Amino acid sequence: MTFFEKKLDGKTVYDGKILKLCVDEVELPDGGKSVRECVRHSGGACVFLTDGEKALFVRQFRYLYGKEIYEIPAGKLNDGESPEEGAKRELEEETGYTAKLEHAFDLYPSPGYTDEVIYVFFATEYKKTASHPDEGEFVSSEWIALDKVVKMIEDGEICDAKTVSAVYRYLAKKDK
Repeated sequence: MTFFEKKLDGKTVYDGKILKLCVDEVELPDGGKSVRECVRHSGGACVFLTDGEKALFVRQFRYLYGKEIYEIPAGKLNDGESPEEGAKRELEEETGYTAKLEHAFDLYPSPGYTDEVIYVFFATEYKKTASHPDEGEFVSSEWIALDKVVKMIEDGEICDAKTVSAVYRYLAKKDK
């Protein structure tokens, strides 16, 4: 049996700067019908920059969580922008660093309701330039020792999914 769902009809209920909300009617594998509420997103890219002992993080206030959180540099892809171009742009905008990037993996942050893909890059051969955050974006960057990063994850100080995934994927790769 295949689990494919065929789109029968759909409507856009909101089309914003960051996302589009759609309601689609689908045919289920057994022939029944259902409704899917969908968040359409252009995708994002993030960068895990490390020197092997420390990693670069940004700290910013996230309105929906009501607090400042630690994350790796990341952002939404612009129209026509490749994931690598977006990752390079976000790294420099938020931290003032440029680096050589290697695509590490793709992350589906919440496949139950969004088509967003976050492209995760590992960075090496970095150099400091100048940061230039987007208008209305307030971020600071800091290097944190990897052993402290793991403790921050274990203690619930770092909860961001892309960040946790990138840290553990890097550590697993490093240990091989």
